[in-house]
Amino acid sequence: MMQRATEHIRTVLPPAVLVGMVLVIGLYDPTFFSVSNFETVISDTMSLFLMATGLTLVIMMGGIDLSVQAVASMASCILAAYLPELGFLAIPLAVLGGTIAGLGSGFVSIALRIPSFIATLAAGGLVTSAAYWFSNTRSVDIAGDLTSRYLGWAVGTTAGVSNDIWVGAVFLIVLGVLLGATPFGRYVRAIGAQERAVIASGINVNRVKIATFMLSGTMAAVAGVMMAARLGSGSPTLANEFLLPAIAAVIVGGTAITGGVGSIWRTLVGALIIQVVRIGMTFMGVSVFTQQIVFGFILVAAVAVTMDRKKILVIK
Repeated sequence: MMQRATEHIRTVLPPAVLVGMVLVIGLYDPTFFSVSNFETVISDTMSLFLMATGLTLVIMMGGIDLSVQAVASMASCILAAYLPELGFLAIPLAVLGGTIAGLGSGFVSIALRIPSFIATLAAGGLVTSAAYWFSNTRSVDIAGDLTSRYLGWAVGTTAGVSNDIWVGAVFLIVLGVLLGATPFGRYVRAIGAQERAVIASGINVNRVKIATFMLSGTMAAVAGVMMAARLGSGSPTLANEFLLPAIAAVIVGGTAITGGVGSIWRTLVGALIIQVVRIGMTFMGVSVFTQQIVFGFILVAAVAVTMDRKKILVIK
C-alpha cells in the first residue's frame, strides 16, 4: 500500500509542479501564457530533453553518465568541422562519435568493474580533448548556406511548428516505445530494480549495459548536433552547463536515482520544469552561475523524494 502511494506521488507530483510553476510565472508576467511563448519554451527545452533521454536509460539501470555534456560538445565540433567537406554525412559522423564514446564508457565500466560515474567521468575528459582536437581548440562557425542546405530538419518550422519540437517528438515516441514495449526496455528496468535476479535468469546483463551507454552517448550527440544547428557553430565548451540540468531533468521528472523506475515521458516533464525554472530566474535577474546553484538544490530535493531507500541499507 505504501509503495503504491509512493509511486503515485512520483507520477503525479512532477506534472503538478510544472503546472504550478507555469501559473506562478504567468501571474508574474501574463505574456507568458501566449501560444507563441509556450512554443518557444518547448523548443528551447528540446536540446536538454534529448540529452536527458539517453541519461534516463542509464539512471534507470542504476548507473550514471557524466560524459553527456562533453559528448554533445564533441558532436557539435565534428559537425561544424566536417560539414563543409562531407555535407550531410557529417551528421551521422557526429552522432557516431557519441555512440563510440558511449561504447567506450560502458566497456571500461564493465571490463574493469569500476563504478559508472568514474568510467564516464574519465571518458568525459577524453571526449573533451577530442572535441578540442576536432575544432582546433576554437569555436567553429557553420555558414548560413550550409545550415539551410543540410540542417533544415533541425531549424526552421514545419506546419507552423518548430522543427526541433518535431525532432524531440520523434525521439520521445521511439525511445518511449523502446523502453516501454520491448525486451530491452524491460531488461533496463529489471537491472535497475534487481540486477542479481536478472543475471540469475540468464540474461546477458553486460550486453544490455553497453547498449544503454551507447544509447546515452548517441542521444547526447544528437543533442549536440541540434545545439550546433540552432547556434550556427560548434564549440568544445558548447554544452558545458548542461550536465547538472540534464541530471536534474531526469530526477525531477520522477526517475529514481536508485534505478528501476522512470520513463521518457517523465523526463520530458522534468526538462520542462527545469526550463521553466530557468525562465523564471531569468525574469528575476538571477545570474547563470546562481542558476546552477538553484539546480543543485533542486537535484538534491528531487533525489530525496524519488530515492528508494530500501535498496540502500547504508548511505555512504
